[in-house]
Amino acid sequence: MLHLHSSTNYYWYHGITDMRKGFDSLCGLVQQHMQANVLLGGVYIFINRKRNQVKLLTWEGDGLAIYYKRLEKGVYELPSTAPDNKSASIDALQLQLILQGIVLKSVQKKKRFSLPLK
Repeated sequence: MLHLHSSTNYYWYHGITDMRKGFDSLCGLVQQHMQANVLLGGVYIFINRKRNQVKLLTWEGDGLAIYYKRLEKGVYELPSTAPDNKSASIDALQLQLILQGIVLKSVQKKKRFSLPLK
């Protein structure tokens, strides 16, 4: 079952993905193009050319899991990132909004306290 947590890292793959790819092929994309290891945690997000299908790949401690969704109407919004990057890190809220079809640019966040980074 898919649960989005703020403590989980989410990585968006910027290439176009053939949705026929399974566990091994998606792991290959993560290793070769994103320079990451699925077994170290995180959720890896892939989208097709038409932007109406998305796959999420994650390691659940005892095996890999794929979450796959196809829209019957509409497209998924892509997160705004540098075009030369092969992947981007997004947070759980951004992913949830993308999956629900909410335009990210229309979302306004109020200021919140956070500790300064050293």
